[in-house]
Amino acid sequence: MKKIILFIALLAGSFVFIRPLEAQDRYQANWESLKKYIVPDWFRDAKFGIFIHWGVYSVPAFGSEWYPREMYQKGSKEYKHHIDTYGPQLTFGYKDFIPMFRAEHFDPKQWVTLFKKAGAKYVVPVAEHHDGFAMYKSALTKWNAFEMGPKRDVIGELATEVRNQGLIFGLSSHRIEHWFFMNGGRRFESDVLDSKYEDFYGPAREESETPSPEYMNDWLLRNTELVNNYHPQLFWFDWWIEQPAMDSYRKSFAAFYYNQGLAWAKGVVINYKHISYPEGTAVLDLERGKLAGIRELPWQTDDAIGNNSWGFAAGNTFKDARYVVTNLIDIVSKNGNLLLNIGPRSDGTITEEETATLLQTGKWLEINGEAIYGTRPWILFGEGPTESASGSFAYQKKPFTAEDIRFTSKSGFLYVITLGLPKSRTNVKALGSRSGNGTIESIELIGAHEKLNWTQNADALIIEPSTKYPSDFAVVYKLTFKK
Repeated sequence: MKKIILFIALLAGSFVFIRPLEAQDRYQANWESLKKYIVPDWFRDAKFGIFIHWGVYSVPAFGSEWYPREMYQKGSKEYKHHIDTYGPQLTFGYKDFIPMFRAEHFDPKQWVTLFKKAGAKYVVPVAEHHDGFAMYKSALTKWNAFEMGPKRDVIGELATEVRNQGLIFGLSSHRIEHWFFMNGGRRFESDVLDSKYEDFYGPAREESETPSPEYMNDWLLRNTELVNNYHPQLFWFDWWIEQPAMDSYRKSFAAFYYNQGLAWAKGVVINYKHISYPEGTAVLDLERGKLAGIRELPWQTDDAIGNNSWGFAAGNTFKDARYVVTNLIDIVSKNGNLLLNIGPRSDGTITEEETATLLQTGKWLEINGEAIYGTRPWILFGEGPTESASGSFAYQKKPFTAEDIRFTSKSGFLYVITLGLPKSRTNVKALGSRSGNGTIESIELIGAHEKLNWTQNADALIIEPSTKYPSDFAVVYKLTFKK
């Protein structure tokens, strides 16, 4: 309920009337209040975003973005590689990669232009990964990209360019995971033990230890700084914020952030994993996973084009556009979004493999995007012989085929999408006349101008194959029903 409040200030012994302000209900730091949260339409409509893992870990470019942890874990391949390549961790530690992180070819305009061509609607760079190095200008730590390494406010530059090109800006913080991330360096003679670097490597405690109130407060302060300085409309958290001790901090951040969204008059989103937030208080995210069916509440998959690492690493292999497109369709049909990650090189260039996958994905979306953007699930997500992966870290090992069908809906139209190019008749059992799901009036092959041959019989809708499909990977049919 909105109220008009008249503010009165007592200044210098006299009453001063300040113009009336329109107030509205605010979120409180409790779950009952936070359950009033409604996922904004921009997120539900966007469907496809870009995640960016880029940081100091792209310099060694070995193993994965967990190199800063693994290089201090005795017996790991990273530990051995580090000593063989750079010398002992006592004389060359993770901090010594920072001057080598120059980002000399980082061009935010070029990056965002690519993301837009890919068909993405929002962009989410990692502001701070587990390594504790902030990719933004911070008043809370000197270990940041503005003062060291590139000496640029990477997050600020991306935020400006993302908005300049009409996309939504979000960001991610993995700060809480830093609590334990460098703890291997305390178990042998390394620079982690040097008190001069405690403000970077620390606390370096055990995962089994509850984070201290001081550290959790630091987490809250850093996130608040990011919100105040960069106004992200999406804030993505990794799994470790689910620690029971974090309960009040999670609630406090959510109330603060949602109220900031009200002040900005912009819808905002928190992404969480597992059980960090109760249902309905934020948006669930599944890492490298999917759901088997439609979820009533909006959700998201975060996945990477790179198969072995989220950050740039030598020897990484990559997903092709067919995998991305067919899984994006599957996710959207179930009320989800796809946040697709890239891992740029330390110099700021994006790999040729990731670029190719993004451009080919964008080419498909340019033709077929109306069946993706702004859609909502139908009464069924789809049908077909290939079982969908389900859960976190559930890869779609068995590729979808043209016999696998997904449904989306928008503005009274139903989109029937085959997850491959049909070479024979497409049979849609859910649209047989006996199904009770409607009588079809017309069918259009999106992106084509040819007349389709189709029949709706009692058991199925039958669509004859086209001689030439307008796009690769998947085919979209737009159905109109008789009133």
